[in-house]
Amino acid sequence: MSVLPDIATVPVREHPRTGTWSSPTLRYVVGRVLSAFGTLVFVVLFNFFLFRVMPGDPISLYTRGRAMDQDQLRALRSQLNAPLGQQLLEYLTNPFAGGVDSIRFNEPVWEVISPRVPATLLLVGTATVIATLVGVWLGIRSGWNRGGRFDKVSTSTTLVLYSMPEFWFGMIILIVFSVQLGWFPVGGLSTPGTDLGTPAGWLDVAWHLVLPVTTLAVIYFAEYSLIMRASILEERSQEYVQTARAKGLMDSVVRRRHAVPNALLPTMTLVFLNLGFVIGGAITIEYVFSIDGLGSLTVVALQGPDVPLLQALFLLFSAAVIVANLVADLLYGWFDPRVRT
Repeated sequence: MSVLPDIATVPVREHPRTGTWSSPTLRYVVGRVLSAFGTLVFVVLFNFFLFRVMPGDPISLYTRGRAMDQDQLRALRSQLNAPLGQQLLEYLTNPFAGGVDSIRFNEPVWEVISPRVPATLLLVGTATVIATLVGVWLGIRSGWNRGGRFDKVSTSTTLVLYSMPEFWFGMIILIVFSVQLGWFPVGGLSTPGTDLGTPAGWLDVAWHLVLPVTTLAVIYFAEYSLIMRASILEERSQEYVQTARAKGLMDSVVRRRHAVPNALLPTMTLVFLNLGFVIGGAITIEYVFSIDGLGSLTVVALQGPDVPLLQALFLLFSAAVIVANLVADLLYGWFDPRVRT
């Protein structure tokens, strides 16, 4: 009798395939999406009740500075005095509906907001790309060569830049480079009368964006550089880095292929979170440089106060933060399997 078991009867354990959507990954994605959706629902409800518990007469606040006849006032009073459940149901049906007019502009709020979104996206998007590239590069180089001359100079510089208020730095470079030297436009996004659909118009917009983008990028690349430097320092002491060096790999290869990909995770998360907050309009930057975007629109709405416009802006800014946070969570889970499991 053979003491060896029959090979055909021995069960073979199949290894899971790599790169497929495994159960932990699906649970992670579904959990993040549901969490973001729940947060958005809470924000919509909070947005609805927040502006209805404010002190004062909403009719007087809404009609201040507007000439309205008595029939319009009665219709508005009837609408605002409707049962709270009915108002909530109408609002939840489509919170982004354009049926509510802005007090200051006398137009539907979303028609007031939508033309100003491209200016803010152009400003914030350009500054974010520049700040990310420069900040990550500085953080990698200074963190990998800790204690060197480059590390000392770059760390001291980024600490100074990170501590400066955005509006103060923007005013300084505006006074120096626009008012005194006259190298750049004083404000605005383009020269009046310029055709923005031509290459000359694109160059004109780029010329107007130099100072505001520089202001925004300088503050944020300092933050990204400090976070990236700290991440690189932490990864340098990990065992897998020491093992890679012991195998004889070149120092540049160890840094590029092993340390940097893992060190990028905290910085990547910070970039997306900041993008969600900055999409709120970079209020101080747009106000200093007279850019007609969401930030300057928020200042105008606060001066009223234009309650319907503020309510719509609050909802838009909150949704931007939630979406950016969701993207950061999904990307973090995609690049780091430990998060999914």
